[in-house]
Amino acid sequence: MATQKLYAGVKLRETRTRLGLTQKAFAERLGVSLPYLNQMENNHRPVSAQVVLALASEFGLDVTELSAGDAERLVSDMREALADPIFSDGAPPLADLRLAASNAPALARSFLELHRAYRQTHERLASLDEALGREGAQTVVSPWEEVRDFFHYCDNYIDAVDRAAERYSCRDGNRLEPIPHAIDTLAKRGIDVQFSDISQLRERDGNRLLINAHAGRPTQAFQLLHQVALMTQNDLLEATLDLARFQSDTARAIAKIGLANYFAGAALLPYRPFLEAAQDTRHDLERLCDIFTASTEQVAHRLSTLQRPGAKGIPFFFVRVDQAGTITKRHSATRLQFARFGGACPLWNVHQAFETPTKFLRQLAETPDGVRYLCLARDVSKSGGSFTAPVRRYAICLGCEVSHAKGLVYADDMELGNPKAYQPIGISCRICERKDCHQRSVPPLERRLHVDPDHRGLLPYDIA
Repeated sequence: MATQKLYAGVKLRETRTRLGLTQKAFAERLGVSLPYLNQMENNHRPVSAQVVLALASEFGLDVTELSAGDAERLVSDMREALADPIFSDGAPPLADLRLAASNAPALARSFLELHRAYRQTHERLASLDEALGREGAQTVVSPWEEVRDFFHYCDNYIDAVDRAAERYSCRDGNRLEPIPHAIDTLAKRGIDVQFSDISQLRERDGNRLLINAHAGRPTQAFQLLHQVALMTQNDLLEATLDLARFQSDTARAIAKIGLANYFAGAALLPYRPFLEAAQDTRHDLERLCDIFTASTEQVAHRLSTLQRPGAKGIPFFFVRVDQAGTITKRHSATRLQFARFGGACPLWNVHQAFETPTKFLRQLAETPDGVRYLCLARDVSKSGGSFTAPVRRYAICLGCEVSHAKGLVYADDMELGNPKAYQPIGISCRICERKDCHQRSVPPLERRLHVDPDHRGLLPYDIA
């Protein structure tokens, strides 16, 4: 198998700028000529092994960061946006999209924001409830999507908040019990915590904090830690929000809740103790739930955030879907990216999890680009606490590339080396290149169709 060349011009420029070095000084420290460095920074030549070693020895750079970043997810997002029928002339070649993502990521993000604004305006005009022609109306980015993209492009890892949570939850290298520690922390702030029969999970009433007495202990701990974040880490959260530069107060407010939730999850499952336990148990979710008194969803989501420079865990993707197939949470530290609009591929095992409650489903899957994954899916239904309360039903999926599969207990006895064991899956039908998928719902927008009334296969058309 040919070794994939590493083009990381943007990362090299970012590293040099962060160090405050000129190209000439940077080239001398790396032991290469100035023209050669210039070619690497502009992605005209790949980064050599000599430069990779020099970056590690001279600057202590985590070389895995060179291949990490936004390029793959930007390419995936652009392909999906360009599949919109408005681009009737067809999408640019994949090679051009990769060049844009690598050499001009800011331009690529601007294009995605422009397309998103167009799509939202189009949806408004198509709605009978939308007031047309209103003076002063402006097209704005959905606050929810803006916040989702913020976490998406941060690799769902916020270093300062994560480290603050770890400092809070650990003392002398030992993890503190989250509920008693949180109650004590809030008491010192004049907040009296009471476990009560309330309909909400958490309710603040002056100096009283009411926690739903019927919620599970993982949920109670999370809600307490969320309040701890708001009361003890407000300056840090506000500083992080300032750097994000959200376009509206609504987006900023949603993001603050997201950052407080991030702190709560990171405090419940502090980085280094959790990473060590994950490696020791070979990422056995049930054992990790027991060790940390956490829920399956909390553990799975936390595994997908272990991207601390110099102490990274296995790069996982994590997704949560509802019964209609709509993605309600998504994050990927792998090359697998999720559809921004619509549902996920129906051949994915996450949809089958609803049929087998409380059971983990394993799947070997292969995407159209030839990358293979180990996927683990399970339902995470959440009771409302009473007969009349609604039950929230979701399914989650956690997965990694098969090159990391041996670090997971779930890979034992699976035929990782058998190509026939892998289920072909895609991102969404609109951009999936597979011609013979029996579950295809719509034809790919990038391909021409051939319709023959005298011939019928799996689909009523052939894909050119």
